[in-house]
Amino acid sequence: MTAHTTSGTTGSPLRVGLVGYGLAGSVFHAPLITATGGLALDTVVTTDEGRRAQARAACPGVRFAASPDELWQRADELDLIVIASPNRTHVPLARAALEAGLPVVVDKPVAGTAAEARELAALADERGLLLSVFQNRRWDNDFLTLRALLADGALGEVRRFESRYERWRPSLKGGWRESGDPREIGGLLYDLGSHVVDQALTLFGPVVRVYAESDVRRPGAAADDDTFLALTHASGVRSHLYVSATAAQLGPRFRVLGSEAGFVKYGLDPQEADLREGARPADGGAWGEEPEELWGRLGSGESPLTGGGTPVRTLPGDYPAYYAAVADALRGKGDNPVTALQAAEALDVLEAARRSAREGVTVPLRPAGTEAPVPVPAPAHTPEEQPV
Repeated sequence: MTAHTTSGTTGSPLRVGLVGYGLAGSVFHAPLITATGGLALDTVVTTDEGRRAQARAACPGVRFAASPDELWQRADELDLIVIASPNRTHVPLARAALEAGLPVVVDKPVAGTAAEARELAALADERGLLLSVFQNRRWDNDFLTLRALLADGALGEVRRFESRYERWRPSLKGGWRESGDPREIGGLLYDLGSHVVDQALTLFGPVVRVYAESDVRRPGAAADDDTFLALTHASGVRSHLYVSATAAQLGPRFRVLGSEAGFVKYGLDPQEADLREGARPADGGAWGEEPEELWGRLGSGESPLTGGGTPVRTLPGDYPAYYAAVADALRGKGDNPVTALQAAEALDVLEAARRSAREGVTVPLRPAGTEAPVPVPAPAHTPEEQPV
């Protein structure tokens, strides 16, 4: 089949088919699609009547399909497919959409393995189609603020990056995300871990060594709910990443230590909470802003909790920027904001972390495009001594 031609050539909105209207579809994708100029949510795939009613109320005029096959059958009426269904369906649905000649956005993780992600990327290239991965946390307010500080050299040479995505959920919620069935690709390593690893790679580049500890803490749980990763980047930066549903006291979201200063930021970006409460980027007002008392602090020699450092205004979070970039890419006006190959590099790290946690070893990685692992300094900790 020839490469899909979008309706963008005529200036009309790009028509989007959304597969799935659970948490990801209803809270993130549908609101952000409808808030993006040049995109129109055309069809939602769900058979649940409650979800259909919810979608009708939120997106008047939207159509429905009972299965993704209905979208492939009328591919000439659509310009983009968004896959927001359970993780185990991502690869087969993305492959089917690409084979139908349709560009695709896939929620993270794009696949269960890096090999599958690279196979999808090759298929998209072969068909001349966009394949993008929804890594919205690149547009978190704290991440955008940290990127700006790094660009300005405010910390000097970064030596350690600590990132925490922690929650206090001592009781199970149920569902496939907590399933121990490997086919479901559940657990926090592949859920929240996809975010913190992608952020670390985006900030500090390829990883050459991975150590991880992964535990199942809650009674009745079957998938990891408390996981730590220690990454050594080719640049020499060390990233310590924590994802947990069992953190009774939440640590700083970011703690970044450099040769000249450190940056500490508490609290989560408000965009997800706002979207869950029904707020929309197009409602007016300041989107993605947070109050001054939540700003991070930059300085050296003293804890921010005892007044150390200078407050740094948090830049507004900007999830809408992702779909704006997708629309531009489809119209030939910009680049794919998150490629499947970038997602594959993150999956390399996640797969190495899973092996490390299972076997109790440190796993070397070879960065993409190199013939051999990049030499790095000896680890500061043995696996038994890694901080938790």
